Amino acid sequence: MAGEWVESYVPARLDRMPWSRWHWLIVFALGATWILDGLEVTLAGSLGGILTHPETLGLSDAEVGASATFYLIGAVIGALLFGYGTDRLGRKKLFFITVAVYLTATACTVFSWNFASYALFRALTGAGIGGEYAAINSAIDELIPARVRGRVDLRINGSYWVGAAMGSSATLVLLDPNRLPVWLGWRLAFGIGATLGLVVIFFRRWIPESPRWLLIHGRPDEAEKILDEVEARHSAVIDRRYNEEPTRVRTRTHTPWREIWNTIAHEHRRRSFLGFVLMLTQAFFYNAIFFTYGLVLMRFYDVPAQNVGGYFLPFALGNVLGPIVLGHLFDTIGRKKMIAGTYAMAGLLLVATGWLFHAGMLTAQTQTIAWMIIFFVASAAASSAYLTISEIFPLEIRAFAIAIFYAFGTLAGGVGAPILFGWIIGTRSKTALLAGYLVGAALMIIGAIIEAWIGVPAERRSLESVAPPLSCRPG
Repeated sequence: MAGEWVESYVPARLDRMPWSRWHWLIVFALGATWILDGLEVTLAGSLGGILTHPETLGLSDAEVGASATFYLIGAVIGALLFGYGTDRLGRKKLFFITVAVYLTATACTVFSWNFASYALFRALTGAGIGGEYAAINSAIDELIPARVRGRVDLRINGSYWVGAAMGSSATLVLLDPNRLPVWLGWRLAFGIGATLGLVVIFFRRWIPESPRWLLIHGRPDEAEKILDEVEARHSAVIDRRYNEEPTRVRTRTHTPWREIWNTIAHEHRRRSFLGFVLMLTQAFFYNAIFFTYGLVLMRFYDVPAQNVGGYFLPFALGNVLGPIVLGHLFDTIGRKKMIAGTYAMAGLLLVATGWLFHAGMLTAQTQTIAWMIIFFVASAAASSAYLTISEIFPLEIRAFAIAIFYAFGTLAGGVGAPILFGWIIGTRSKTALLAGYLVGAALMIIGAIIEAWIGVPAERRSLESVAPPLSCRPG
């Protein structure tokens, strides 16, 4: 497995590179994936009510929640499978595989004929998107300069909500019975996702393989060539006066399972605990509320199913603006303060909103405004969980680490949440729903406490200084 020792300034060159059009291309190409994910989840949430109609699939409230759970289960499996492949085969290769899985499964969803087929196709769609989480978050951090890594990572992950807004807007037209038959509109809605998948494949052509990954895998000349071309193409002025020593690694083809286990479970167990808690808490918080929000509007505020999409637009706007407005603070004020602060604030805001809901002081409109405010903060918090995991583990296992903590955090905190909240909403009990919201709030506050305790100050630091590559070790 182990090969020769290589010394290179590739990591330093990436971190010192001035911001250019090349970086913007990366932002747009990778952000397009989160737009797709946002579109998928919003369509499922907005369509939840319409799919209970007999002229569509005739699902029950519990089956609507269960379909969201199948999507998440698929995402968990896809993350683990494709996450390992990303570290083994490279970031770029997995980009195309995961998009192909997503595109095919979404196209199949259009032709669902009952709950079983719908749940299967949603699970396969989730597998494609789950694989994207690992490949893309590792690529973001490995290609973006350290000085702006936090804000770029948060904003790319926040672009998820651009897709959410697109999905909401589309359903206003496609679910309007005056425009299209009810049985047809929801199928066309999923067709949008498949069509946009083709656009993502087009953008992916511009993203190179991670030079850091190439260096570790014995291809330093290719890594240097990528940087040479970028610097020449964009007339970048590079400071070649390095104060630090070059990165010295021993090339390898793969990382043995034993070394992966030892790194995650023993060497970095505090970081593993941190990653698990951050992922679990935000997964429960988001999935519990977002996947069933359409049902809340319909069951407690009597909003017609075809109008639910309109209420997601301000909700999505708050989620988009959060990482944009707050993102730079994660690089300036610092990771620990901002992550702990956003987690705690999101939890406290949910407590206040839950109390107002239970007291009957909210309307469909004011409930939406409350969610908009909560998720302005919570969106930055959730994105910071992915940022944290992608920074605090060594390059050789970065994608798989993202996949593991996404998977286990989602399984523990997210998969059961839509089913639980779907069942609670079906009881029409405001008290039971308030209790569910308080659980979600408590989990976010716990996440804030853990971050304040053992969080890693990774702002403006190279990835190699935050988590030295395993390949740097002698032996």
